Amino acid sequence: MTLIAQITDLHIRPNGLACRRVSETNMLAERAVRVLNALDPQPDAVVVTGDLADEAGEREYANVHALLSRLRAPVYVMPGNHDLTPRMRAGLSGFSCVDSGSADKMHYAVDIGALRLVALDSSVPGAPHGELGEQQVAWLDRTLGESARPTIVALHHPPCALGIRHMDAIALIDGQALAAVVSKHSHVERVICGHVHRSIVAGFAGTVLALAPSTAHQVVLDLGEKAPPEFVMEPPAFFLHHFTKDSGLVTHLAYIESFPGPFPFIFDEGVE
Repeated sequence: MTLIAQITDLHIRPNGLACRRVSETNMLAERAVRVLNALDPQPDAVVVTGDLADEAGEREYANVHALLSRLRAPVYVMPGNHDLTPRMRAGLSGFSCVDSGSADKMHYAVDIGALRLVALDSSVPGAPHGELGEQQVAWLDRTLGESARPTIVALHHPPCALGIRHMDAIALIDGQALAAVVSKHSHVERVICGHVHRSIVAGFAGTVLALAPSTAHQVVLDLGEKAPPEFVMEPPAFFLHHFTKDSGLVTHLAYIESFPGPFPFIFDEGVE
C-alpha cells in the first residue's frame, strides 16, 4: 500500500493577519498539520499543490517552513499563482526537490512507494493564470517515458474548464499541451491540482483529474454565467490518495474539522 496526502491552497500569512481579513489561514493550516500527523497509518508523503503563501512574502515563507517542518511524513511542494518560485526556493531551502528543475520553473520526479510523483510548476510571476511552457511540457514527456511505474502528475492550476467561470478564466492556458502528453502515457493514474478551493473530479486526457479543497476557505459553488469571485467558510479538507496493486489509485476526501463520533453500527432487534 502507498498512501499520499494532498493539501493545497494554504495561503499562509504573516502572524496576526487574516487572509482577505476573514480567513484565519495560519490557524486552519495548523489544524491540518495536527490531523495529518495523527493519521494511522501515516502517509508515505504529503504533497502540497501550490499557494503555500498568500503574497509570497519572506515572513509568510518563514511561517510555511516552520509549519511544514512539523509534519511527520516527507513533504513535496510546488508553486501556485500566489507563490514566487525563487522566493519559495529560498524560504523552503532544505525541503526535498525545491531546487530541482530550471532557473524559473520548479519541477521534479520522485518515487514514493509503488507510485511516482511528477510535480510541475504552473506559476506565472505576477499573473493569476497558469502556464507550463514548452520546455517543461517536453521535460514531462521525457520523464513520463522513463518509467512505467503508476504515476501522479501534480500541478497547481487545473488544465481544463470546470464550470466556475471566474476560476476558469485563470486556469492553465496550455492545458491542451499537457493533455497531449498525458494521453500518450497510460500509466498516469491521476492528475492532481489545487487552485479552485473545491473538491472537483473530472475526466482528463484519458485519466482522472482531481482537485483538492483548500485547508482554509473554499470558493463558492456557483455555476452561473456571471458568478462573482467569492469564498465561503465551508469545512477545510484534504485528499488521501490510496494505492494498492489490486485496487489501483483510490482518492478519499478527509475533513479537517472535528465531528461527533465515531459511533458503532448497532442494530436494535425486534423494532418494527
